[in-house]
Amino acid sequence: MEVRIQSIHFDASEQLQAFIQKKVAKLERFYDDIKSVEVSLKVIKPETAINKEAGVKVIVPNGDFYASKICDTFEESVDLSLEALEKQLVKYKEKQRSK
Repeated sequence: MEVRIQSIHFDASEQLQAFIQKKVAKLERFYDDIKSVEVSLKVIKPETAINKEAGVKVIVPNGDFYASKICDTFEESVDLSLEALEKQLVKYKEKQRSK
């Protein structure tokens, strides 16, 4: 599984990138055949308290899934996005099984 992290208008720290890699790796527990994951991090203007957006796109054969959340920290927004994707992957896997 390939993980691509894109930080728009800022440089993501090594610590943040390591956090994302670790969290994204857990997605394979929910669906085995993930081709790649694209994470885009963005700071939303104007500078308000809740201005960190993380968009996560999971690419699987025959489709892809996307979740985007805006929170106080990138870690929190990545966490919430991945939770939403876990639900999507589980639902998709159940549909595949029932066919």
